[in-house]
Amino acid sequence: ADDAPRQDAQQARQQEPRRQAPDEARRAEQPKLNQSQRDAEELAARHAKEAEEAARAAAKEAEPDPATAAAEAAAKAQAEARAAESGNRRAPGKGPARSGDRRDKTRRDDFGDGRTRRRELSLKKESRRAKRRGQPLSIERQGGEFTPQEITSREVELGAVVSVGELAQRMSVKAGEVIKTLMGMGVMATINQPLDQDTAVLVVEEMGHTVKLIAEDAIEQQHEQSLQVEGSAQSRPPVVTVMGHVDHGKTSLLDYIRHTRVVAAEAGGITQHIGAYHVQTDHGNISFIDTPGHAAFSAMRARGASSTDIVILVVAADDGVMPQTEEAVNHSRAAEVPLIVAVNKMDLEGADAERVKNELSALDVIPEDWGGDTQFVEVSAETGQGIDALLEAITLQAELLELTAVQDAPGRGTVIESRLDRGRGPVATVLVQNGTLRKGDVIIAGECFGRVRAMMNERGESALDAAPSTPVEVLGLNGTPGAGDSFSVVTDERKARELAEFRADRSQEQRLATQKAATLESMFANLGKGEKRVLKLVLKADVRGSLEAIVQACAEIGNDEVAVNILGSGVGGITESDANMALTYGAAIFGFNTRADNAAKAIIEREGMDLRYYSVIYELVDDIKQILEGMLEPEVREEIVGTAEVRDVFRSPRFGQVAGCMVLEGAVFRNKKIRVLRDNVVIYEGELESLRRFKDDVMEVRGGLECGIGVRNYNDVRAGDKIEVFDSREVARAL
Repeated sequence: ADDAPRQDAQQARQQEPRRQAPDEARRAEQPKLNQSQRDAEELAARHAKEAEEAARAAAKEAEPDPATAAAEAAAKAQAEARAAESGNRRAPGKGPARSGDRRDKTRRDDFGDGRTRRRELSLKKESRRAKRRGQPLSIERQGGEFTPQEITSREVELGAVVSVGELAQRMSVKAGEVIKTLMGMGVMATINQPLDQDTAVLVVEEMGHTVKLIAEDAIEQQHEQSLQVEGSAQSRPPVVTVMGHVDHGKTSLLDYIRHTRVVAAEAGGITQHIGAYHVQTDHGNISFIDTPGHAAFSAMRARGASSTDIVILVVAADDGVMPQTEEAVNHSRAAEVPLIVAVNKMDLEGADAERVKNELSALDVIPEDWGGDTQFVEVSAETGQGIDALLEAITLQAELLELTAVQDAPGRGTVIESRLDRGRGPVATVLVQNGTLRKGDVIIAGECFGRVRAMMNERGESALDAAPSTPVEVLGLNGTPGAGDSFSVVTDERKARELAEFRADRSQEQRLATQKAATLESMFANLGKGEKRVLKLVLKADVRGSLEAIVQACAEIGNDEVAVNILGSGVGGITESDANMALTYGAAIFGFNTRADNAAKAIIEREGMDLRYYSVIYELVDDIKQILEGMLEPEVREEIVGTAEVRDVFRSPRFGQVAGCMVLEGAVFRNKKIRVLRDNVVIYEGELESLRRFKDDVMEVRGGLECGIGVRNYNDVRAGDKIEVFDSREVARAL
């Protein structure tokens, strides 16, 4: 009875683990079930979110993209095929499905197949790739079919020469395509290399375009055609140019007519640039152009004669015809302009008008009272004598010429002068010859263009327009045009820019061709010669006309040994860039009526450079001439100081061969250069080594005396030879 409770307790303890095992299994399985539920919930949430995104995308795209749909369908079919194949076939070496496989299948049925999920993700990736691939393609979509765009054929205008880059721009292709086409044709070229017309035609046709050949100056021809205007011509005031020799009173004569004192402001009392004035007189309006009389301003006088209707030749009665007087006559004849002679300075005691007539008649300028067709007027710029008669002669000549111009037309004319003003920029003095120039017009002047921002007359007063035969100052150009360039009004600024760029390119080509030819010529000319000495200059002037005159004068100075090389020139003050250029190339800086700014002064003073200022042109030209003369190799001149005749030859143990001589002329000096002549032919040139008279060494032996002469390094002196003693000295040369 006592053992029964113990047995029951023992059985209970043995059965307790059996009861606890299912509970522990259930507790171990519970976390797995909880994790599976969480995974299912997350997967359901992702499906819901993806469905929402798909609905939103479908709302944005009313019509599905055919390309995307096709790509998705293809990807889906491919994924299903792979899934079916993998489902029907198991890997080799695998046994039949076990209980674990059945549990995996149950789990996949509960929570979804992983392959289905991967297939959905791959479809989305394929869709995005298809969209990205479809965006940059240059194609047109029409009904699901792809149609490539056709290449546009263009008409390409070609002149005589065109660069590779410009040709590509005209065909609207990249320059690399043109270079590739040229390489296929066997031509190696860079983007800036010029192509001739034949090569350019082949390239254009090879690339599928058509060619339109145009003349090189077609843009100039179009511009000239646009300047042809029709309208009623009206009378205009005459344009009179005053010419003559320097200091003959041209500007003083104009001063009296204008009642001003311009000559007092001119440096040195001489005119150094063209001045244009519009004067109202009792005989009508007259436009005067005052030209320089100095020799360096020949180009200015030629421009003045070509821009004028009448030339007044001023000749001083006490000086007569001078070189620039004759030149002025030739300029007026070349321009076919009538001439009026003003015999000035008739108030002086030595005035002789008849002498002037005689000298000019030798130049075929015959006075009217001598049966010719040239008016002679005796005047005095100091007293005013004959001024009214001169103005009357101008008016009479203008009536005979019947001067007319169309006023109601775009303005055109000639640039008289230009300069760079620090406060106002480029300023050009122009003479309107036809039409009317108005404020706000777009003009082209040589290689410069711009809109007229302001106009001023010779008194500095603002003007809104300028009629024919009126000189005005124009502001608004992008540079300083050359004196003598023609100007005209164009329709718009774009056309003016194109024309200016064309002229600049053509001018650059001409300069390069000239430099190349000059380089080749100088290279062949200098073969076997020494190096040419060059004076390097940086030149700045106040006005364009003075700059051209100085450059021309410098070009005329020099010879085969020395020359002037103007590295840089321009209108305006001397700037820091000018100083740096001069420093780089070792050049001097010359300023004509200009000054250096503070930055340039600092460089010049720090580097010790040569800077010179001038206000009179002939002083500048004379200085350049003196510098070049100093660069010339001095001329070696020989002077014979004595001649001796060899009477006998004997030997000395100390001096070797000694010639006993009689001094015939001059004197013989020791250590001088000598020549040995035999039958008046030089057979040796050397130095005199010893000179003795009897037994004494002497420095000099006069004529009529005997002496012994030892010749250095020469032992073939014979009786009857002559010894010529000479001295060499260097003499500075002049140009």
